[in-house]
This record gives sequence, structure tokens and C-alpha cells, in this order.
Amino acid sequence: MTEVILFSFIILAGTCGELCVSRAMKAVGEVKDFHPLAIAQVILRALRVGWMWAGVGLMALAFFSLLGALALLNVSFVVPVTALSYVAGACGAMFFLRERVSPRRWVGVGLVSVGVTLVFLGNR
Repeated sequence: MTEVILFSFIILAGTCGELCVSRAMKAVGEVKDFHPLAIAQVILRALRVGWMWAGVGLMALAFFSLLGALALLNVSFVVPVTALSYVAGACGAMFFLRERVSPRRWVGVGLVSVGVTLVFLGNR
């Protein structure tokens, strides 16, 4: 049961964190000038966006959950199972960020899911 909770945090918190950071950076805008002052201004603008802080917090939760999972299980099991974040990321991009996910990407998501299933079944 502990493993399920840890994997849920890794996958869901990590993916939600990435989606929040992506939303924040879309609000901030792209970096057009790579001089140190311009980069510092983009960083300061990003730090004023609430989505950035939510994303960083969620990604920290995912990271510490990953540490917990690695303390309990083999890395050869943990890392492939965390690939389910690709599935969650595609769904989140489509629903939360309103991105278009092409059929080819969905095929890739399906292949990742099959691979994770094989790893999971091989561990039991």
C-alpha cells in the first residue's frame, strides 16, 4: 500500500507540478534576449506567478516521494513505473493546458503504458 501511495505522489504531483510550471511560463512569456539582466527579469517575473510556486511545491513532493520509493524498492522497478507520468502528462496537457495531442503521441503513450505493465507484472 505504501508503494501505491508513493507512486501516486510521484506521478500525479510530478505531472501536476510540470503542468503548473508550464502554465506559469506561458504567462511570463518566452525568453527573447539572453543577456544576464534580461534572464534575471524573466526569473523575477516567473517568481511572481502563483502557478510557479504551486508547481515547485508539487515537484518537490514528487521528488521526496521518489526518494521514499527508491528506499523501499529496486530502481529497475521504480524508474519504469514512474514513466506513467507520460500518460498523465499527455492527459493533463490536453485537459488543463488545452493542447492538442496528436494521434502519434497517443500511440507513444500507449506503448509506454504497455511497457510499464510488463515491468509491473514482471515484479510480482
